[in-house]
Amino acid sequence: MHAHQHHHHDHHYGHTDVKNIRAAFFLNLSFTIIELVGGLITNSVAILSDAVHDLGDSFSLGLSWYFQKVAKRPRTKEYTYGYKRFSLLGAVINSVVLLVGSILILTHAIPRLFNPQHPDVKGMLLLAVLGVIINGMAVLRLRKGSSINERVVSLHLLEDVLGWLAVLVGAGIMYFVDAPFIDPLLSILISLYILYNVYRNIRQSLRIILQGSPSHLDMEEVKRSLLEIGEVQDVHDLHAWSVDGEYNVMTVHVVLRSALPMEAQHRLKLEIRDKLLSMGVQHCTIEFEVADEECAYSR
Repeated sequence: MHAHQHHHHDHHYGHTDVKNIRAAFFLNLSFTIIELVGGLITNSVAILSDAVHDLGDSFSLGLSWYFQKVAKRPRTKEYTYGYKRFSLLGAVINSVVLLVGSILILTHAIPRLFNPQHPDVKGMLLLAVLGVIINGMAVLRLRKGSSINERVVSLHLLEDVLGWLAVLVGAGIMYFVDAPFIDPLLSILISLYILYNVYRNIRQSLRIILQGSPSHLDMEEVKRSLLEIGEVQDVHDLHAWSVDGEYNVMTVHVVLRSALPMEAQHRLKLEIRDKLLSMGVQHCTIEFEVADEECAYSR
């Protein structure tokens, strides 16, 4: 019966094209190095702040590529749910890197807003065009992929393309108008955007680490749905958590209206599992009880 549940998750992970993520990682990392050097040469904090963003993306892609392989390892005695939660470790490391980088950039950009320095606008324009092209190539590479992971990473890179378009517009304005304050202003906006995303990622990761119920799963609705089944009188000791934000686990005690033979219990168990699977629960452990049975976990 458990094999029936695990099939769905392996199917979901098995289709991830690790090669596409690897290609995007090397594209992104090479360009981040060009960007860091270019930002220092052009004296542009906007480009340096985007380099920090891209460095974070490179971390994300590298960890996504590595953990995609780790997550496929079979479960062991030490890790009885397998290695899926290791991807969270990647998310937390990446968030810390972005947080530190963004704060460093803000400490440089804010004073520059009041005392603007002239960046090399032609160099900025060249780097911005390169940024749009290289990140655009990575997006197209991942857009062809069919897996959820590839789609998520391609959205991440699409944000980079938009960031570069902003730098391109800013550099274009500075090319025609003497407005050096635009450079630190762009930098502050990019850094604030990164910090907002870091906050969201950390919040989501902490919810999973602290075993909060999956955000998309309405526990009251789960209970109502199970009580609709004719043989079910009551439901208690209902717990749900997520292993990695995608693979959700639940344990539940189901009180039967009357005692059922083993074959009927088996059919009911499959019905409950299918119902929960349609609501996004991939792994469910069910315990049956009869109406007058005293349960130590009912309170």
